[in-house]
Amino acid sequence: MRCNRISLLGTVLLCAGFPALAQIDLSGSWASKNHEDALERGAGPNPDDFTGVPFNASGRAKALSYSQSQISMPTRICALYSQWHLMVGTFGIKIWHETDPLTGKVVAWVIGPVEDRAPFTIWIDGRPHPSKDAPHSQEGFTTGEWDGDVLTSYTTHMMTGYLRRNGVMHSDQATMTIHFILHGDMLTLAAHLDDPIYLTEPYYISRTFVKQAAVMNSGAPSCIVGDEGVQPLEVPHYLPNKNPFVDEMTKLYGIPKEAAMGGAETAYPAYRDKIKDEFVMPKKCVRNCGAPAGN
Repeated sequence: MRCNRISLLGTVLLCAGFPALAQIDLSGSWASKNHEDALERGAGPNPDDFTGVPFNASGRAKALSYSQSQISMPTRICALYSQWHLMVGTFGIKIWHETDPLTGKVVAWVIGPVEDRAPFTIWIDGRPHPSKDAPHSQEGFTTGEWDGDVLTSYTTHMMTGYLRRNGVMHSDQATMTIHFILHGDMLTLAAHLDDPIYLTEPYYISRTFVKQAAVMNSGAPSCIVGDEGVQPLEVPHYLPNKNPFVDEMTKLYGIPKEAAMGGAETAYPAYRDKIKDEFVMPKKCVRNCGAPAGN
C-alpha cells in the first residue's frame, strides 16, 4: 500500500485504500419546524383521531380506553414521555457528542433532555443491547451506526408511552429506528416504530429541524407534583363502548368512523377510494381549518 501524504506531525497517515471517515458533525442547537404535522406538535390531535395508525384490535382497545385526565393523576404528572416523543413533541433539540478521554474518539451522540423527555444517548462504540429481560426505562437503550453520512439509531428497552398524544400507545416491547439526515442547515429525522403488541405494521413518521445560531438550553427545572383535581386512587378511563369521542371526526370533517378508528389499511392512498361514497362534506369547518379567510 502506497501512502499519498504524511501529516506534518508525522502521526497520521492518509494512505490509498483507507476508507474515508463517514461520521459528520450533528452537534448544535436545532429548532423544530412545527408547521409539519402541526396538530401533532401543537395542541395535539383530535380525540380518537386514529387515522393512519396500523392498529391491531388490542392497540385500538387501549386507545379507546384513554382519558386525557390520566396525565393529571399525581403519579403521572411528572412522568416523562417515551423517546418516541422526539418525533412528535413540540420542542427543538440540542445535540452534542461524547468522546473517549484517552483516544478522543466519539463514542456517543446525545440529544439533550427537555421537560417531558429523558436524554437520548446513541452509543456508536459497538456495545451490545442489554438482555431482553433487562429493566426498561424512559431513556431506553440506543445504539447507532453510520452509513455514509447518515446516522441510523436503534432503540430498545423503552417503557410504554404515547405514539400519538390522544391515547394511541406503544407497548414496552416496541423498538424504534431513526435515520438522521443532514442537508446543509436542515436536519431530517425519518423514523419508524415496530410494536408486536399494538401494531400490525411499522408506524412511519418524519420531521425536520433547522440549525440556529442561538444556544438552546437543555433540561428543565425539577417537576413538582400538584393537585389537578384527580383523586389519588382514581384512574380516569373509558370502559368498552363508552368513549364519547368516537364520532368526533365524523361530526367535524365527515370522515367515516371506520377510517377514524385506524388500521393499517387507512394509511394507504387507495383507502380513499374505498370510503369515498361514505364521505359527506361538512357544511362548515369549525376546528383546525387551516389559514384564516383571505390568506
